[in-house]
Amino acid sequence: MNNTNEHVRCLILGSGPAGYTAAIYASRANLRPLLFSGLQPGGQLTTTTDVENFPGYPDGITGPEMMNQLKEQALRFGADIRSGMATEVDLSKKPYTITIDGEKKITADSLIIATGAAAKYLGLPDEEKYAGMGVSACATCDGFFYRGRTVAVVGGGDTACEEATYLAGLAKKVYLIVRKNYLRASQVMQDRVLNNPKIEVLFEHNTVGLFGEDGVEGAHLVKRKGEPDESMVDIAIDGFFLAIGHKPNTDIFKGQIDLDEAGYILTRNGTPLTNVPGVFAAGDVADSRYRQAITSAGSGCKAALEAEKYLVENNL
Repeated sequence: MNNTNEHVRCLILGSGPAGYTAAIYASRANLRPLLFSGLQPGGQLTTTTDVENFPGYPDGITGPEMMNQLKEQALRFGADIRSGMATEVDLSKKPYTITIDGEKKITADSLIIATGAAAKYLGLPDEEKYAGMGVSACATCDGFFYRGRTVAVVGGGDTACEEATYLAGLAKKVYLIVRKNYLRASQVMQDRVLNNPKIEVLFEHNTVGLFGEDGVEGAHLVKRKGEPDESMVDIAIDGFFLAIGHKPNTDIFKGQIDLDEAGYILTRNGTPLTNVPGVFAAGDVADSRYRQAITSAGSGCKAALEAEKYLVENNL
């Protein structure tokens, strides 16, 4: 064995609420877990300014601050937390082999995958410019800040219709910006949106930019792009919500573990168990439905408890 190889009983990939919670539980169970923080240390929550819906923080807390506290808690119990990203995995034989940053190989008796998912963006420079200043990819996280204001949601599927309906309960007005001339959402979701007096659906509109001084004040849209009657439209908004889907960070697991058609890891009946023994999935990487910090943390706890059980039962 060359010195780039290292063996651990429990390896955790990812450092959002799921990864850090798994590290806290695994450390307390004396599994001496090794956690690699991945592409975005702290996960998606580091892009959220205020977290007000996580129990135990009555005054709210910023996303980065909360992730830092979870990290400190894991460190306190002895978790080994390092920067680095898994670039390759071999789950065909035990112990499992995981390559970090294309060079370092780690073998692990158990693996907790908490690599998360990334919200899909339109790719406009303005989305980065106004990140945390009116641009959001999570209505249930940030909708509360737009009570009585005007917001826009981009997308035409079930998620977009759900987010628009949720925001309509808080905001004064909601624009739903739809690229096509129809909604892809299920009929019941379409009816809900089209019958809501607070929601105005802008069919055949493309967002080309955002504007505002200290935050989002409006959006530049193109109506019927590429058609003879193409026109520019500006709308005044306080918030811009993306609901065009998420992409789970599972590219390296393709062909190694069962994924659904969207790339999310398939787990068994509400447990973190995957089809590979000793490999568990926690957080948004296996959850296209809830995607909340609290549900991710809960699944991280379950994954660590299952890893401990697996190691004990297999004398590893």
